[in-house]
Amino acid sequence: MIEVRPSQQMQSLGVIQQGTPILHRPAEPFDLPGERDAAQAVIDDLLTAIDRIGRVHSFAKGMGIAAPQIGIPRAAAIILPPTPGVEPIILLNPKVTTVSDESDEQYEGCLSFFDVRGMVPRPLRMHVASADLDGTVATVPYEFGLARLIAHEVDHLDGLLYTDRMNPGVQPIPVEEYRGTGASWNY
Repeated sequence: MIEVRPSQQMQSLGVIQQGTPILHRPAEPFDLPGERDAAQAVIDDLLTAIDRIGRVHSFAKGMGIAAPQIGIPRAAAIILPPTPGVEPIILLNPKVTTVSDESDEQYEGCLSFFDVRGMVPRPLRMHVASADLDGTVATVPYEFGLARLIAHEVDHLDGLLYTDRMNPGVQPIPVEEYRGTGASWNY
């Protein structure tokens, strides 16, 4: 029997994999409200992808996906917080406006290279400005694990992967060596 690697499984679910140029290019922002319909279509595509992925993998720490990860070069991402029943966070044209001086390092995974996990430093708190479909921009504070998830997705929209944030000399480890599967981040 041939083993299907986690990255192969994600690819079969429509997630663009590492090495594809779209993952290293900044996403194009929406002109809102003028591109409201286009933004809604991307949000719908992201929600469909989340549903498809969620049917085969659970995410105890929450999960997120950015439009470039499904082949759409636009500045949209959706984050599912780890708390059951909480509405998804929709980010359109997000920009990090402030970050705390306090940070920590935790392991992160990425749907675009799901065979490894990497120890990534991130700020414990941050504020992110994001638009709604009408073009209204609101700045929202996030902290701890949710800040980590948001930062990861905003990085995708800026053409960065978590490996770009890892400290020099630190390498991702194979998922088989990672022991935090199913466990929440510790704060």
